[in-house]
Amino acid sequence: MEAQNMRRHHRHQASERQCSSTVVKHIKAPVDIVWSLVRRFDQPQKYKPFISRCTVQGDLKIGSVREVNVKSGLPATTSTERLELLDDQKHILGVKFVGGDHRLKNYSSIITVHPEIIDGRPGTLVVESFVVDVPDGNTEEETCYFVNALINCNLKSLADVSERMAMHVPVVV
Repeated sequence: MEAQNMRRHHRHQASERQCSSTVVKHIKAPVDIVWSLVRRFDQPQKYKPFISRCTVQGDLKIGSVREVNVKSGLPATTSTERLELLDDQKHILGVKFVGGDHRLKNYSSIITVHPEIIDGRPGTLVVESFVVDVPDGNTEEETCYFVNALINCNLKSLADVSERMAMHVPVVV
């Protein structure tokens, strides 16, 4: 069932001058802790190190838009993003970039969170996939490399934050 869900949600159709990729991360923390961070469309800075601030316009629901301020060091200062999918039962979050001063045009991503056992303890498999336009002057490989590096950095930070949180949660036997 998990593999079926992953195939269904992480199947982006990249058209000409677009690239798509999938990044996987195993986290040594229970799925409820990881999901509690991932699902916070209104607070991505809790684990995404390149975001300094986020404000959401209106209620937090499908179609909500957030304005994100990006920390210096990246080729952007703002991003406007719309919540496309939020499923607390299946642990799925979908986001589409709808504006901002970055080069990631028509960027759309899906992140899913799946329980797994790591070293005999509850862990989490996180899968994030995306599709994005290839900017003029860049190749598909360069664009995918850049986005994959950002996602890997975000997922490493997600793992660090989740695993720290898990260390403070009592284990129920």
